[in-house]
Amino acid sequence: MLEVFSSGALSIISNLAKRLYVGGLPYETTDDELKELFSEAGAVESAKVVTDRYSGRSRGFGFVEMTNDDEALKAIESMNGKQVGERSITVNEAKPMGERSERGGFGGRGGGSRGGFGGRGGGSGGSRGGGFGRQY
Repeated sequence: MLEVFSSGALSIISNLAKRLYVGGLPYETTDDELKELFSEAGAVESAKVVTDRYSGRSRGFGFVEMTNDDEALKAIESMNGKQVGERSITVNEAKPMGERSERGGFGGRGGGSRGGFGGRGGGSGGSRGGGFGRQY
């Protein structure tokens, strides 16, 4: 049986994974700094800031693995919305790749006959749409 805990607008299922998503990180945050930040909530197995594969620069988010579910829940409750540098971070349960909601992207799905950013036509929209921006 699953229990649901609430912390404000955040609902966590008791069997949550120990892996947490951390968004809104300052771009200069390192793996070690992320690990140190989350060690306030408990023992951290690993912390990784995601970087761009070509430039090596931070993409402003990362993942933290806590040693157990209780510490992961504590980390979410205590760190979500916390100010780090001049940014407010978002912390929640990391979702497996297959569970993420589909988001729009550049190209392939643009509306109208001119196509989206990627230059492909078709899709939804009027005859003058692009992949993003205002529809006329």
